[in-house]
Amino acid sequence: MKTVQMTLDEVLVEEVDRAAESMGTTRSAFTREALRAALARRHELDLERKHRAGYAAKPVAPGEFDGWDDEQVWPG
Repeated sequence: MKTVQMTLDEVLVEEVDRAAESMGTTRSAFTREALRAALARRHELDLERKHRAGYAAKPVAPGEFDGWDDEQVWPG
């Protein structure tokens, strides 16, 4: 682990402290998990952006996936 110094406004620190206490964890552990979640969400958004860009560059052609219609199972 590495210790880092951060500047946060007091209201945010108070909210984090309340949340951490209610979860039975520490400010540091809460913050680590929040940062991991934010990085995971950023990665997810980046993948979605790339996916959209791919389909924008090469859209699905009409009839391209028609052969798969019989393979789909739709809930009744």
